[in-house]
Amino acid sequence: MKGRVLVVAVCLAALMLVVVIGVVVFNAVEDIVSGPDGDCSATVDDHEVEISGEQAENATLIAAIAIERGLPARAVSIALATAFQESKLVNIDYGDRDSIGLFQQRPSQGWGTEEQILDREYATNAFYDALVQVDGYENMAITEAAQRVQRSAFPDAYADHEADARALASALTGFSPAAFSCDLDGGAPSADEDLVDTGLTARADEVRTDLLTRFGELDLGGFAPGGVSNGHMEGSAHYEGRAVDVFFRPVNDANQTRGWAVAHYLVGNAARLEIRTVIFDDRIWTAGRDGWRDYDPPERDGSAEILEHRDHVHVDVFG
Repeated sequence: MKGRVLVVAVCLAALMLVVVIGVVVFNAVEDIVSGPDGDCSATVDDHEVEISGEQAENATLIAAIAIERGLPARAVSIALATAFQESKLVNIDYGDRDSIGLFQQRPSQGWGTEEQILDREYATNAFYDALVQVDGYENMAITEAAQRVQRSAFPDAYADHEADARALASALTGFSPAAFSCDLDGGAPSADEDLVDTGLTARADEVRTDLLTRFGELDLGGFAPGGVSNGHMEGSAHYEGRAVDVFFRPVNDANQTRGWAVAHYLVGNAARLEIRTVIFDDRIWTAGRDGWRDYDPPERDGSAEILEHRDHVHVDVFG
């Protein structure tokens, strides 16, 4: 009997040791691989909101559609607060009764077909279509305006997301410069990538197309059929067809705001579009590095507006 007790005791001790070692190893791995609570964050007036990369893509889409439609930042705040409450800013295919999508719109209530509502662009435009019919929504409390559109059984719930929605909207509409960033892996661009008809790599051309789709007419440059061989700094990604410039001239408050909206949009979609660098208004964001930093151009011969990217957003991709 004593022998059995001894064997059991030894086995228990060994098991406890394995558990302890496992916990230590697990914690060590967590220390190495864990990052911030969200892949992206916006910080405005000391209020920080953290969101995942998926949420960031949805938030930037909601903001970009409002900008293209000429809607005020208040509309974006209302839309984001609604999407936070209804779906946690994720395009889900389930919900209460037949509710689906970012805004949990219901086919049975005339919002569209299931396929349409699960199209993020359609759903966002449908929300804004309803919002602009609410007289005086710009001056309403966010929760009141959202409820006028949604007619939710929990009308006060939207207020829980007002602070996050306002901060995110301020950043994504460009009113808070360098306030939105995403934490992504870095890396080196691929070499010898073939150029498409525009003189860009396929990936850079996808960025060009995406920008025009989201923001409508833009003044784009930094590329040409067959590629470019001059006009940029030595070693520029433009010479490899990996870069696009988005011009906002003249330099004034309105164009700076719009430029920051585009710059933040690009950062929020950097994972999807495989973006490596975004530069605007003497600030730079780079995949693999923390947040926006002051930009120090390697050359100082020329206009500060151009060298410091005061009048244009520069974006380049990995290949």
